[in-house]
Amino acid sequence: MKNISLNIPDMQSAHCQMRVKNAIQDIDGISIDKVEPGTVSFTVANEQSQVLAIHAIEQAGYTVNPSDNQDTANDAPACCTTK
Repeated sequence: MKNISLNIPDMQSAHCQMRVKNAIQDIDGISIDKVEPGTVSFTVANEQSQVLAIHAIEQAGYTVNPSDNQDTANDAPACCTTK
């Protein structure tokens, strides 16, 4: 098991937090620890679950900036992005 913390800067509102939680909660091998503005923390059983979680968050429209020394980052518009 590995603890993962992802920085999601455009996930600020309760609505956005729920969207991210819903995007990853049914992925096998994931146990969500905490969802709060700008950050989601979870435990993964394996590398595949981690990759699936990051992909699901990005598919939901959020920018993922891993804070766990991971190499995945993607720019995507989301509901909480301000200009």
